[in-house]
Amino acid sequence: MDRKIALREFLVFHRSRLSPGEVGLRVHGPRRVAGLRREEVAGLASVSVDQYIRLERGRTALVSDGVVDAVAGALRLAPGERRYLRALAGRPLLADAGPSGGEAVREGVQRVLDSLRESPAYLVGRNGAILAWNRAATRVFFDFPRIPARDRSLGRLMFTYPRARSLFLDWERSAREIVAYLRTEVVVRPRDAELSLLVGELLADSGDFRRLWASQFCFDRGRGPSRLACPELGTTLRLASSAFQPVGSAGEWVVVYTACAA
Repeated sequence: MDRKIALREFLVFHRSRLSPGEVGLRVHGPRRVAGLRREEVAGLASVSVDQYIRLERGRTALVSDGVVDAVAGALRLAPGERRYLRALAGRPLLADAGPSGGEAVREGVQRVLDSLRESPAYLVGRNGAILAWNRAATRVFFDFPRIPARDRSLGRLMFTYPRARSLFLDWERSAREIVAYLRTEVVVRPRDAELSLLVGELLADSGDFRRLWASQFCFDRGRGPSRLACPELGTTLRLASSAFQPVGSAGEWVVVYTACAA
């Protein structure tokens, strides 16, 4: 992925989808471009037109973190979109900072997972690998111990395991979230051979993954609870998810699901 091209396409896409009226601007006469002009985005972000143009052209070394974040606000980007923009601009992401505690941290996380008897929960590592889980997660999602380690990842499970289709009643939305996550990871670690292999295999093995990957902008702007069909439990579940990063464990997140009202 050419980061400069991806950055330009991302910004052009998001300024083209906003109308002047949506952001409180008056329109005078005919317009030759869809959405917002560069100078309008700059004005909304309270940055100079030159600063915005540098960012859109990929000259990110010449703009500050404040400019990147101000443009994200002006374009009304959702949290996942903001993270993707920061990745494209070469800005550090909190999930990638700090030392890793390795197996000692993971043992502690496993104890926490096991203590959550009623809430499905699992630990996600780099490239979406599922590293640990509790019993509730195996009952609701997948029988993780029986799945080969190389297949225990968010991407492979969502796109290559038939159970995902029947499990996630809003499969398309969940699949888009996985694609958005992987696109951001590719920008953050473009030389990660394992990640490149994963994406390449998914592109080869799944037509749906190819379709969503080609759409480029797969971020879900209004994420809500997941609806899951669980015949093993004799019911349909509506679960909200929360993610927490263990201290001293860079790039790993504990995802916990809790029931919410129908």
